[in-house]
Amino acid sequence: MSATVKNPFQHIVEPLDPKDPKQQFYNLSKLGDPRYDRLPFSIRVLLESAVRNCDEFLVKRSDVESILNWKETQTQTVEVPFRPARVILQDFTGVPAVVDFAAMRDAVMKLGGDPEKINPVCPADLTMLIILSPPWHHQSIVSGVLNSLALFPFRSDSLQKNQDLEFDRNRERFQFLKWGSKAFRNMRIIPPGSGIVHQVNLEYLARVVFKYDGYFYPDSLVGTDSHTTMIDGLGVLGWGVGGIEAEAVMLGQPISMVLPEVVGYKLSGTPDKLITSTDIVLTVTKHLRQVGVVGKFVEFFGPGVAQLSIADRATIANMCPEYGATAAFFPVDDVSIQYLAQTGRDTEKLAYITKYLKAVGMFRDYNNVSQDPDFTQVVELDLDTVVPCCSGPKRPQDRIAVSDMKSDFEACLGAKQSFKGFQVAPEHHNAAIPFQFNGKEYTLSHGSVVIAAITSCTNTSNPSVMLGAGLLAKKAIECGLSVKPYIKTSLSPGSGVVTYYLKESGVMKYLSQLGFEVVGYGCMTCIGNSGPLPEPVVESITQGDLVAAGVLSGNRNFEGRVHPNTRANYLASPPLVIAYAIAGTVRIDFEKEPIAINCDGKEIFLRDIWPTREEIQAVERTFVIPSMFKEVYEKIENVNERWNSLVAPSDKLYTWDPKSTYIKSPPFFDGLTMQLEPPKSINDAYVLLNLGDSVTTDHISPAGNIARTSSAARYLTSRGLTPRDYNSYGSRRGNDAVMARGTFANIRLFNKFLNKQAPQTIHLPTGDTLDVFDAAERYQQSGVPLVVLAGKEYGSGSSRDWAAKGPFLLGIKAVIAESYERIHRSNLVGMGVIPLEYLSGDTADSLGLTGRERYTVIIPEQLTPRMIVDVKLDTGKTFQVRMRFDTDVELAYFHHGGILNYMIRKMSEN
Repeated sequence: MSATVKNPFQHIVEPLDPKDPKQQFYNLSKLGDPRYDRLPFSIRVLLESAVRNCDEFLVKRSDVESILNWKETQTQTVEVPFRPARVILQDFTGVPAVVDFAAMRDAVMKLGGDPEKINPVCPADLTMLIILSPPWHHQSIVSGVLNSLALFPFRSDSLQKNQDLEFDRNRERFQFLKWGSKAFRNMRIIPPGSGIVHQVNLEYLARVVFKYDGYFYPDSLVGTDSHTTMIDGLGVLGWGVGGIEAEAVMLGQPISMVLPEVVGYKLSGTPDKLITSTDIVLTVTKHLRQVGVVGKFVEFFGPGVAQLSIADRATIANMCPEYGATAAFFPVDDVSIQYLAQTGRDTEKLAYITKYLKAVGMFRDYNNVSQDPDFTQVVELDLDTVVPCCSGPKRPQDRIAVSDMKSDFEACLGAKQSFKGFQVAPEHHNAAIPFQFNGKEYTLSHGSVVIAAITSCTNTSNPSVMLGAGLLAKKAIECGLSVKPYIKTSLSPGSGVVTYYLKESGVMKYLSQLGFEVVGYGCMTCIGNSGPLPEPVVESITQGDLVAAGVLSGNRNFEGRVHPNTRANYLASPPLVIAYAIAGTVRIDFEKEPIAINCDGKEIFLRDIWPTREEIQAVERTFVIPSMFKEVYEKIENVNERWNSLVAPSDKLYTWDPKSTYIKSPPFFDGLTMQLEPPKSINDAYVLLNLGDSVTTDHISPAGNIARTSSAARYLTSRGLTPRDYNSYGSRRGNDAVMARGTFANIRLFNKFLNKQAPQTIHLPTGDTLDVFDAAERYQQSGVPLVVLAGKEYGSGSSRDWAAKGPFLLGIKAVIAESYERIHRSNLVGMGVIPLEYLSGDTADSLGLTGRERYTVIIPEQLTPRMIVDVKLDTGKTFQVRMRFDTDVELAYFHHGGILNYMIRKMSEN
């Protein structure tokens, strides 16, 4: 809160400790409003932010009233501002943010301001993520792995070689981020090889309560990754957003969000001793998908929550995108404080965290029903009813009890092609294809496991399931069991702490003997970076048209995501991943059939080697200790020797390399002046694309590999690159020339001009069919503005900054659609692209629009939120649309040409 702005709620500010009057907090209990005590705890976090940041411009008293009155406003599509306490980035999404900040510094200097004013106002943490591709478990060198041997001295020498390889491949991106880490205040960069962003966030970055600038307040965040929600398991409200929103928050701007409904999820009972947290989360995921929680908060309560560790809760919260909620919140309780102590947080922090949260009514006792707030609706799960389970074969919400896996898979084989069907003819269900591997003969059939991966922050953050996997591996080795050598096994922990406690507890060697060696720290099989399977395996799968299986402890198993040769993919707990790897097939009933027969000819059943919760907890209490977390994380920011020795520019302004194809100064601020021009009408615009309903950000934003026939490929070729060096759009997010050429380049884009799926459009003046970028370039060379026509839910799907930046660079001045996805509409506003909405009942078809007309949008000088304006066509027809600038703040952004321009001018003022 700025000292020059009088907060209307200043009267409720008081010291948390009278002995330390300089450290204060907004005591919400002094609002004297009985509605506060009935609010869901997650909504209380939104309220505190609104109260603390109230300035009657960005945040108004009416916003505070809307949140207090949540019981009434939750169903009224009321938008409120939210200023999170911090932002978290991973490097693929962080690079374009740092590029924008560097370019903003240049722009401020050109306007005569102090470029060093451009810094994150809101604290930002950027964790550098390396995407891994695992080897076969008998290989010594991992392709694409980056590790830090100084931090984890028990790693093999081959991983050091991979670290060197990755630094060579990514030097340019690393150097740029190294510059950013020194040039910007309030931005912390966690070096590569440290872990997955969400697990590092949970174990290290989370504050739970901020003590900052003289105030205590709840930790909250937004992050540029959908699984940011993992932190909700620790009582920190957070969710994923797009890059433009993240940059806006970093610059001190609030997020405009619809006040959500909150589904109360009551947990009762005690899980069976053989149940893992993965079993619970897969059960919850299926249940909440059935309930329908898209766009809502889920808040957990009830005595069953007290039975769950923070790692268990974080596993459930991590899967939030898979059941569709915005956030999955577990308010802070005594178990949360114990976790903070276990992970090395100091006693002073624990004391003020507890004292503050109790003072503002945000500390939870899950056994005290009098604390239960009001919810939009309540659903319940009895933990006694949870059974061991997996999910699949194609979606995370399709839960199957382990006892039913064999029969379910066999039913899927013959079922019609669908989420639960492969349509294999009955006479081929028992096909068996022999093959040779390393001089021995093996056989593959439908259901054979060829990938088994313990991966993803979903489960590797949880010591109970990781140690459970280790104990199962130990018992399996002692029983003489092994994994067939052609099965691709891997272990990719979310942080170095996992490797530490697996080694110290003595189970790491058993995991390694079964092929589950640590291949690095980052996203891997869960996002499709499985790497190649052995050629004989691929040949056998192809020859028999087999439905081969992957089993992974991740959170997503959509068709084609894990590996092109595994048509069936199952999410499972880490111990079950090992169990299915040993069995070699998912067509097994573990209750009736042995998992394997050992070398002595003895039948070994899964129950013979499965560890109980008591066994696991005993090992966890002994080996997962605070000193371990402290030792790892005290070194994390400076231990990577290659990162430390990396030479990067030290100037406060970045020196752009004109030869770079990865990092480029964007043209967003070219010609920017301090003077604001009045709004101008869009005159005689052509339609670049005529689109239908449900055009997603996947259709709009550049993603995936760069096709050799694309505009981006032609650009890179002109810069001297060969196809093998094109890399992906994700790796080149810091280069606007590549990203603009990849906008609307999705081969599944359906353009009514062409009446087919293609990344092309018609250049209307000539009738030529061109790639979308090439057509837009012709229009821009002629000085012609562009618009896009669309149907319902334009911009749905994942929030992506380039879905707004790309259209801006193509010269698109406005989109006319029936409706917008909320975040994408906000991102368009942030880039100065006007979101126009047909009036109720109107559509392109009802208005007789073909898209071949020329469009003039009449924009008056005096604008108001949600104003209706005229659109005139060159045919003489006129119709009306609503300008979707929904708040005064959004209008201010528009007058400045976008949120970044707004901030540049603000920072350039003397």
